[in-house]
Amino acid sequence: MEVNGIASERDHDSTHESRESREVPTGPTILPSADDMKERIRKEMTSEPYDVSKYYHRTGFSRWIATHPRFEQLTLVVIALNALWIWIDTDANPGPVLLQSPPFFQIVEHLFCFYFTYEWTMRYRAFKRKRDGLKDFWFIFDSLLVSTMVFETWVMTAIFLIIGGTSGGLGNAGILRMARLLRLTRMARMARLLRAMPELLILIKGMVAALRSVAFTLGLLLVILYIFGILFRQLCEDSPCEETFPTVLEAMHVLLVNGALMDSLSFFVQPLQEQSIVLLLIFYVYLLLAALTVMNMLIGV
Repeated sequence: MEVNGIASERDHDSTHESRESREVPTGPTILPSADDMKERIRKEMTSEPYDVSKYYHRTGFSRWIATHPRFEQLTLVVIALNALWIWIDTDANPGPVLLQSPPFFQIVEHLFCFYFTYEWTMRYRAFKRKRDGLKDFWFIFDSLLVSTMVFETWVMTAIFLIIGGTSGGLGNAGILRMARLLRLTRMARMARLLRAMPELLILIKGMVAALRSVAFTLGLLLVILYIFGILFRQLCEDSPCEETFPTVLEAMHVLLVNGALMDSLSFFVQPLQEQSIVLLLIFYVYLLLAALTVMNMLIGV
């Protein structure tokens, strides 16, 4: 009986130890586990889709316009046309500001501004409680863009008319050209096109999920560049290759462009070979680490 009891106790202890050995240690981890990622994806797939219309009036013309699928489709078309128009305006518009642009460019700009302002107004009027608009990210996003567009198209035009219609009235013309860069903020509206193209949204989510791994890989590449930058800077001191590696920062830049990115690699290797076989071997070691190992890890991420 005692022997059987001791044997069973040993079996219990061995089973307990094997369980402990199989247990995954819990603690702070750099990357999320596969189970956590699966659970998060499962929650996103089973969660109720967001619908801003729950904050709208139940009836009314503004709600009908804001929730009509044709109106949403028309808005997406106008956003795409506005993105193409920025290209045409940048290449073909000779005026530094809208007031000095040809009439055709002025008319098109005012039409775009009118439509986006009308679309924002309909969505704003559709909210039952106006402060609920602060709960909708896309409404806040569009509010900023429409405000910028109205300022650049109508407010600045009114200011120019008041001061006499000359660009010199506001000072440096370069500042006015910088003001035209406000039009580039309209390109951010193309983010709304992603809502109509789920495939692109999936690709962007994948890129965002990989940013953490990419950041660590680039950090490793930076460490390698720093080490070899110092090494080449010291070895090339008082030698012909000092012109190629005058400082540590420039050495890191040269190694990044010519080594990791392999730009003009053959033209870069030849001077090192003529000067010293040691420098060539060290560069090959760097090439093996940075270009063939780390960069391929980056592609794998």
